[in-house]
Amino acid sequence: MGQPRMSRSAKIAEIDLDTERIREEPSTSMPGTVRKIIPPERASQPEKAQISVDAADKKYRDLRIENRLTNEHGDDVKLKKGGRVDVTVTAHRQNPRT
Repeated sequence: MGQPRMSRSAKIAEIDLDTERIREEPSTSMPGTVRKIIPPERASQPEKAQISVDAADKKYRDLRIENRLTNEHGDDVKLKKGGRVDVTVTAHRQNPRT
């Protein structure tokens, strides 16, 4: 005999209560290339790196980020023009309104 039917919200609540389950947030990674290093307009502003994401639509391909990153040892590093990067987009779970 099969399991009794359960509402979607009850299934989600049951999954949320499972403490042994490792929760991963949905994400995707795409390759990209550093196209430009943009110097700051003022000394108080950070340098920026323009990255072209290869897999994105042409209209949304370029993005700019601060050129201040940290490596696995905690040291500050910077991107260089022509460098290959992986751009990862992660969706964070939002808390439901109560």
